[in-house]
Amino acid sequence: DPALLRPGRFDRQVVVPRPDIDGREKILSVHTKKKPLAPDVDLRKIARGTPGFSGADLANLANEAALLAARKGKRLIAADEFEEAKDKVMMGAERRSMVMTEEEKKATAYHEAGHALVSLHVDGCDPLHKVTIIPRGRALGVTWNLPERDRYSMNMKQMKARLALCFGGRIAEQLIYGKDELNTGAANDIQQATDMARSMVMEYGMSEKLGWLRYRDNQEEVFLGHSVARTQSISGDTARLIDEEVRRFVEEGEATARKVLTENIDELHRLAAALLEYETLSGDEAKRAIAGEPIGRDDDRDSGVAAISGHAGSLPQVKRRPKPFGDASTQGA
Repeated sequence: DPALLRPGRFDRQVVVPRPDIDGREKILSVHTKKKPLAPDVDLRKIARGTPGFSGADLANLANEAALLAARKGKRLIAADEFEEAKDKVMMGAERRSMVMTEEEKKATAYHEAGHALVSLHVDGCDPLHKVTIIPRGRALGVTWNLPERDRYSMNMKQMKARLALCFGGRIAEQLIYGKDELNTGAANDIQQATDMARSMVMEYGMSEKLGWLRYRDNQEEVFLGHSVARTQSISGDTARLIDEEVRRFVEEGEATARKVLTENIDELHRLAAALLEYETLSGDEAKRAIAGEPIGRDDDRDSGVAAISGHAGSLPQVKRRPKPFGDASTQGA
């Protein structure tokens, strides 16, 4: 409310942002002070892997890890429990009871493999953290990318890479199953890409044709009828140019994803096969899978990952949670 913030009402305004890595480590130490931690728990490492987490998120993370350890009958909370808890907090709880057909699993594997492969090959994408085809929350699969450090802004190269990442799943489906089998599962990806491209044009001044001007109305709350004074300052020609530039950014991202997946189609098959066999892969395991190397788990088979053959029928609806922007996303998913 602007009336509360006018001079004389509050002389001090303190901005409280999300904590940085040092802040997250100290917050974690507070929330784990009375919890029995195993020797392999490194709070600094956990803080490094949780960019964008608030204090409440970190408290939830510590409590979830404690609950997981208790359910397993453990006396100490190990690093594995913190990793599982982080997945649950950021991607939603696993829904292993959800019944999926083999064809649906295969389609989901190709969708997530497409996202993951684009993130590994396009310069500017955040490092691949994890990819899974286990249903979580409202999603049938999730691709999760995390930055190497706290991020406070994004440059054009990173945003174009994020656009390409958004279309990795849809392009993979199209290459494997054909245009006639496209489904509604990429709705969230398309929404994220469209919103990002429109922000690049209308807010961030990244279009040479439109220049360094803001074309989007201020989204502040309406106060005392101030919205009455707002007028549309964009002409019809400018609106058409904005639409053209938004479409250009989106189509460039789509073309980048298509080029990567077309040139690395064998890697797409290998990664999808590994997902079908293991269901969840870390970033390093995904890299070994696309290289045709053993994943490195105790249950690896001598014959390597299973081969995928045939074509799926109708594809599932894959809706993923947006990734943290301040990571973040996701695209991860």
